[in-house]
Amino acid sequence: MNLDDISLITSEEDLRALHHVPMSRSTDKVIRHLDKHCRAILELAPFCVLSTQGPGGADVSPRGDPPGFIRALDDQTVLLPDRVGNNRLDAFVNILANPRVGLLVIVPGMGETLRINGTAQITDDARVLEGSAMDGRAPKVGLVIRVEEAFLHCPKAFIRARLWDPGRQIDRKILPSYPKMLKDHVQGLTDAENERQGRIMEERGLY
Repeated sequence: MNLDDISLITSEEDLRALHHVPMSRSTDKVIRHLDKHCRAILELAPFCVLSTQGPGGADVSPRGDPPGFIRALDDQTVLLPDRVGNNRLDAFVNILANPRVGLLVIVPGMGETLRINGTAQITDDARVLEGSAMDGRAPKVGLVIRVEEAFLHCPKAFIRARLWDPGRQIDRKILPSYPKMLKDHVQGLTDAENERQGRIMEERGLY
C-alpha cells in the first residue's frame, strides 16, 4: 500500500458524518472540579499518564507511585510529585512553554478511568511538596494542576483489551531486557554503559 495515496479526513464535519451523535451521558458528564468520586479514585490510583504539548511536539509520560500519590490539594487542584527518573524533563520543559496538560488516572482492577484536563505549573515549594515525601525524602519539584475538566471514562477499552486478566499477561522473557533493547535502540551504547544501566534498573527495582 502506498501511504502517500490513502484517504484522509480533514474536517470535523466529515469525521462526525461517520459516527453516531454522542449520547448526553458522554457529553454532559464533564465537571469543573473534583467531586467525592474523583477524590476516591485519586486515593486508590498508583498510576497515571501525563500528556503535554510543547514547541518540540507532544509528549506522553507514565507516572507511578504508591496509591494516593496524586494528591487533591482542594476541589480544583491536584499535585503530581516528580520522582528521580531519567532527567530528560520533557514534560516539564513543555509545560514551561504550554501549561495545558491532560491526566489519565488508572486504578488496577478497575476498568473505568478518571480523566483530568487543566493547566499546570511547576513548584519547588517545600510546604506543598512535604506531603509527598517517601522514605523521608520530599520530591524536588511537582506539578500543581488546576482542574478545568474532570470526568469518568467508561471501561470499554479495558474490557476489550482484557487488561486486568492475568491470563493475558505475557511472559516477559519473550522480549529482551530493557538494557538490551536500549542498546539496540541507540546502537552506540557501550557494553559498560549497558551494564551500568542494568545495575541502576535493578537497584531501583524497575525490572
